[in-house]
Amino acid sequence: MQFAVRWPDGSEASYYSPSLVVHDHLEVGGTYPVAEFVDRAGRALDIASERVRARFGFACTSAAHTRQEIADAARGVHDGEVVVLRMEPPLDGAPA
Repeated sequence: MQFAVRWPDGSEASYYSPSLVVHDHLEVGGTYPVAEFVDRAGRALDIASERVRARFGFACTSAAHTRQEIADAARGVHDGEVVVLRMEPPLDGAPA
């Protein structure tokens, strides 16, 4: 799945997760203080990676890469909020 966010500086980024578990940790339209966003996204990506491990016998390097991308983007950003713009695919009945 892909999820797109707007950082406090107005920049937008799209991130990858191998699992829809991100829907359990973030909400489309939700706003999160930077540290909270990093924590929530990180937890979701860790779970996603473990789901890959359970199924295929190895952790997902793409989830680890996404986790690092988010941490890098957040480095030095202490104020403001991250807005979740969209998640694709959406869960059934959820807005895109």
